[in-house]
Amino acid sequence: MEIKDYIINGADNLFCQYGFKSVTMDDIAKHLGISKKTIYQNFKDKNELINILIHDRIVNQDLQMNKCSQESENAVEEVFFGMQDMDFFLETMNPMLFYDLQKYHQEAWLNFMSFKEKEIGKKVMENLERGIAEGLYRKDLNLEIITRMRLDQVDVVFTQNGHYDTKKHSLASIMVEITRHFLYGICNNEGLKLIHKYDQALAAKKEMAKNN
Repeated sequence: MEIKDYIINGADNLFCQYGFKSVTMDDIAKHLGISKKTIYQNFKDKNELINILIHDRIVNQDLQMNKCSQESENAVEEVFFGMQDMDFFLETMNPMLFYDLQKYHQEAWLNFMSFKEKEIGKKVMENLERGIAEGLYRKDLNLEIITRMRLDQVDVVFTQNGHYDTKKHSLASIMVEITRHFLYGICNNEGLKLIHKYDQALAAKKEMAKNN
């Protein structure tokens, strides 16, 4: 692994645990066992490091969304794949992360929000169209309104305006529960059958992992 990627990965781990504000360049250097000078040889400052980190996360998330779409058998399974990714992505993430990003690192925040509006919005719309074409989602859905509603749900979790108790519930559990509720609202009877099927398979998978 190149030193630049090593620094980004190490910084990412610290940011996810403690948020962006509280982690200093000294903390990153100590965590990685390198000098602060080495970090500054690769990054102008903490802000540049965060901008690059968020860009890399956006690229990876875009690839992951495409993978969920391509490897899923239907629109419902695509959403379930996405839920599992969110569970993994958000489970260990400090709830303050997005607040810090919005308040202290505007460029990275605006890039993230642009990605949400354009690319995530596009994927939501495509999934809705797919589900209707496959006979799994309700045909009477207003796609524009439902897509906007879904993006607003993402906003509520990421901006953390006091809607949910993140001390009691992880970001992952909140997002998964909201997504499941969203899915129940757009599915017809055939789609509901698949929700139950994938829920049972997911529960069995978790039980097996717990016993191993």
